[in-house]
Amino acid sequence: MDYNKTAAEILQNIGGKENLVSAAHCATRLRLVIADNKKADKELLENVDGVKGVFEASGQLQIIIGTGVVNKVYDEFIALAGISAASKDDVKKAAAQKQPFFKRAIKTLGDVFVPIIPAIVASGLLMGLLEGLSNVWPQMTESGTYTIIHLFSNAAFAFLPILIAISAAKVFGGNQFLGAVISMIMIHTDLMNAWSVASAETIPTASAWFGLYDINLVGYQGHVIPVVIAVWFMSKLEKKLHKVVPEIIDLFVTPLVTVLVTGYCTLTIFGPIFSTLENWVLEGVQFLINIPFGIGAFFAGGLYAPTVVAGIHHMYNALEAGLLSSIGVNTWMPIATAANTAQGAAALALALKTKNKKTKSMALPASLSAFLGITEPAIFGVNLRYFKCFISGCVGGAIGALVASIFHIGASAYGITGVFGFLITTDYTWQYALTMAVSIGVAFILSWILYKEEPVTVTAASAPMDNSTLENKSASISEHTANDTNEKIIYAPLDGTVIPLDQVPDETFASEALGKGFAITPSGDCVKAPFKGTVTMVYETGHAIGLESDDGLELLIHVGINTVELGGKFYETLVTEGQQVTVGTELIRFDNASIQKEGYPVVTPVIVTNSDDFADVVLLKEGSCQSGDMVCRVDNS
Repeated sequence: MDYNKTAAEILQNIGGKENLVSAAHCATRLRLVIADNKKADKELLENVDGVKGVFEASGQLQIIIGTGVVNKVYDEFIALAGISAASKDDVKKAAAQKQPFFKRAIKTLGDVFVPIIPAIVASGLLMGLLEGLSNVWPQMTESGTYTIIHLFSNAAFAFLPILIAISAAKVFGGNQFLGAVISMIMIHTDLMNAWSVASAETIPTASAWFGLYDINLVGYQGHVIPVVIAVWFMSKLEKKLHKVVPEIIDLFVTPLVTVLVTGYCTLTIFGPIFSTLENWVLEGVQFLINIPFGIGAFFAGGLYAPTVVAGIHHMYNALEAGLLSSIGVNTWMPIATAANTAQGAAALALALKTKNKKTKSMALPASLSAFLGITEPAIFGVNLRYFKCFISGCVGGAIGALVASIFHIGASAYGITGVFGFLITTDYTWQYALTMAVSIGVAFILSWILYKEEPVTVTAASAPMDNSTLENKSASISEHTANDTNEKIIYAPLDGTVIPLDQVPDETFASEALGKGFAITPSGDCVKAPFKGTVTMVYETGHAIGLESDDGLELLIHVGINTVELGGKFYETLVTEGQQVTVGTELIRFDNASIQKEGYPVVTPVIVTNSDDFADVVLLKEGSCQSGDMVCRVDNS
């Protein structure tokens, strides 16, 4: 391939360098952000030598080129475009800027509140455990141990504005310690504690802006949005000052002016305005949940899953944090549990009813994941493909949420739903169990009734093999493969569930644009070598690795879909380029649960990138597998 020519034609067919905003590449494709997508001619792009496909996703124009080549085309591309190389994170940010303001604002809230979930969960679980134990053993509340641990359980909520400020400063690009100072100002002990206002006879005031009006000298305990707004302003001001203040005095002037201006504006403008707006929102949510007969919660539970599909569910973290801070109870969490477990039940019904082994192998683990609070595999991998199941899940979620509302169930933390939710709903154990039972039962029954297996016409030549046939075929191959040079065997690189490539939720892999192969939905957290060979490429983000067997088979193992966007978080590479490996050599370790928690499918495509050099790539086994199992055969031409 003439890399320069390919790059030049791509640049021309996206509308030229003046239409290019940013460019990066991952293991398989160019990821471009362009100003006007209408100027890109996809048909011409697909005809460029070396281009295997073109599609749009997440605000990016993604051009599939393939491993070992995409980086060379990229180098030529940025040279022709006259831009500097961008990281995947830069491109992701540029693409996000093209999203509607509403979506960008919601995503930002998610970015602020998701990182502090561990602190909230730790405090919430401690609080729930203490309450549960004290109900069984009332005398415990009189012990010193109870007093000390109760202090621990309350710490994250008492100083929640500080946690939010540190996280927000990181998201907005400000100094995290200055952000912490701003939040400390907002809950300073010289201000009246917000939780004491209701019982106070008088509220201290101070004149602001040269006597223009008075403000109440009350802290912002119980508020979250005013902190986010204040730190956003602080970050903007700080970055502006860094640009205009001479470097010799920047260290002193910028922090001083930033804290002085932001602190004063926060106590006199941002705090009063946005605390009032936040109170209105929280009161509205509480009103919705408490509408008689659970009508409001019914609609909230039914619409929860569609908001996950739309990608705007991150706003609920801020909502739940606000409820915990203001009233001490998270009444939204049971609604989320009803919606999540209902989607899991809908997928479970499909898994038990279908006779299609491919569908079953994907739906069953996805449903179990949803019961534990991670719904993306069930929603995106199963239920949306069989839309009646998705609707069944929405109905089950609505009815389950109605039950939760009737019993006024509340939680002591956020970030946990499903089965683990029992740990933070200790005062409502049987009511929470009933909510789950109702949502699961309704969704399961509806999905079972509505899901109809589509008849499949099977010819003798294309009849699918059942598991026993596959096992016999695998055994037969293992007996002669050592002496048969016409076949090459790929062993499972992961524990998990083997699925055909066309079931991968990414058209680049599913369409076999990069080559034939298979995929595994992992149950473990370690990728191992599937044959004896050499490591040809280790990606800096750790999410993918390239291998070549001793007999010329080139393989790409890509852990997760779009996980390049994680920037290497949750991945650890255990080998280096050029290293010799044998079957079972550990290649990559990854945090399976955390990746899914971030919303990324962990299904792992295993691609024979030079499959055109061979006669066929044959899947020998589907369903459950252990690392080292024989799963795929590659036939020589």
